[in-house]
Amino acid sequence: QVELLVSGGGLVQTGGSQSLSCAASALIFSSYAMGWFRQRPGMDREFVAAVGQSAGQQYYAVFAKGRFTISRDNAKNTVYLLMNNLKPDDTAVYYCGASSGSYSGPYDYWGRGTQVTVSS
Repeated sequence: QVELLVSGGGLVQTGGSQSLSCAASALIFSSYAMGWFRQRPGMDREFVAAVGQSAGQQYYAVFAKGRFTISRDNAKNTVYLLMNNLKPDDTAVYYCGASSGSYSGPYDYWGRGTQVTVSS
């Protein structure tokens, strides 16, 4: 059974940082592009960042560019999202996904969401 296990999240003050990780099992991790998505209260799910099967291929939503960094460690089957200079609008449930195609999807597997709350 493929699993994407998310860790991290919680409460952080405005301007602070959070680091999320997503560890995959039961798949050939290096064959998958990995992405992060989020769903803010009352809004639809939106793309945050993705890294391709080639780790040098990174993609970011406009709001994430310059603040968030996605990376992957294939030896650990883990993708990370470092979020800096967090704002209240970043408050959301964050999800990771794995795509056997490209970073643009479709995504084959999803992890459980983790809550990130940024206080004012």
